[in-house]
Amino acid sequence: MAKQYDLIVLGTGGAGYRVAMATKAAGWHVAVVNDGLFGGTCSVRGCIPKKVLAGTAEIADINRRLHELHIVREEPIMDWRALIAHKRTFTDPVPGSTEKALKEAGIDVYAGSPRFTGNLEVEVDGETLSAKKVHIAVGAKPAKLAIEGVDHLIISDDFLELDSLPKRIVFVGGGYVSFEFAHIAARFGADVTILHGDDHPLAMFDADIVQTLLKASEEAGIKVVLNAGVKKIEKSGNTLTVTTADDKTFEADIAVHGAGRPPAIDELNLEATGVEYDVRRGVLVDEYLRSTSNPDVYAAGDAAGSGPPLSPVAGVQGGIVADNLLGGEHKQPSYLSTPSVIFSTPVVAKVGYLEHEATDKGISFDAITTDTSGWFDSKRLGLKHAISKILVEKDTHKIIGAHLIGNHAEDLINIFSLAVELGLTTDQLKAPIFAFPTSSDDMRSMF
Repeated sequence: MAKQYDLIVLGTGGAGYRVAMATKAAGWHVAVVNDGLFGGTCSVRGCIPKKVLAGTAEIADINRRLHELHIVREEPIMDWRALIAHKRTFTDPVPGSTEKALKEAGIDVYAGSPRFTGNLEVEVDGETLSAKKVHIAVGAKPAKLAIEGVDHLIISDDFLELDSLPKRIVFVGGGYVSFEFAHIAARFGADVTILHGDDHPLAMFDADIVQTLLKASEEAGIKVVLNAGVKKIEKSGNTLTVTTADDKTFEADIAVHGAGRPPAIDELNLEATGVEYDVRRGVLVDEYLRSTSNPDVYAAGDAAGSGPPLSPVAGVQGGIVADNLLGGEHKQPSYLSTPSVIFSTPVVAKVGYLEHEATDKGISFDAITTDTSGWFDSKRLGLKHAISKILVEKDTHKIIGAHLIGNHAEDLINIFSLAVELGLTTDQLKAPIFAFPTSSDDMRSMF
């Protein structure tokens, strides 16, 4: 006989944890089902550990650049094992503390792979759970690839746990995960290659910004090979041979999956609970994050077919679902002002419209591109690759898009995010007196 609940939450990341805790605090009888480590992707195997590694890689690259200027006389010796140990001080406590908090709140916790067996009915580890409402927040997972020898690939989770860094690394696919990890590995001395299947890596970012990143990647010793879809991976001893569609071969000690992360919903058997979905986008939801085909099911985060697949979006969506379940009826926000960042070195960031998106919307705009590599903030640290592209609506002079690569781009983009969200004009954005000399002050010369 199925155990009865008011709510079953699938997943314990930012899109699920908040919903479970909020409804439990309101007196609901709540169950949480979690597959894998508790705490979700971002805090355990995503943005948090990645930023720890990327921050150290940036320092290594600054030292390299200052060494070229003869300011740093000897480049530092980097210790990968020590970095991973430092990273684990952030990630290791998360699963236990997350599970403990859920249990201490009085939530029933189940560990295992959930699968729907009927309407609002979930089976996990031999037990059947039933509820009045279900919230799906299972995140994303690496895409299934039609490559011979695909089992020889490791995934990003594995990369973040490498106690030693192999000398030769091939990344399969030119997504943001590949570029971030490639820039980290290269700064620690690895021979790194990215193999991308077409001639448009990072297609969700501005093409001129991406070209600048490719130049920076080349300078860092990263080989980016375009139109190089992988068809086969073979292993002989400790060496992998990666073969592309045009029969070029690349030898490596490890090969890393970097070819996308779709929603982790394909094994949930969503048909059993009448939930419509798209395998690439996720559960189809309305403006309240309810399933379009089953109003008793909600979804948020990477598992939901709405909004960009980013950690802060998952957190916001989790809050919306919690409010809606408790009677608040809050709608999703606009995501136009949500920034995206690639933590490479230098950092890439964007917010608002790409040029073709603004054109498709019929917006008349100016795209103001500036080479900022000669500006003070770049020159003081020897950064050779830095540009900005700001989209300004012609009639209103409002900022409708910003695309950056350079120092502090991950923070500077938040100012542009505020401008897009509030509809600020160029004059309004230039009006405050900013601290000097800073990247924020430089921003006023970008448009």
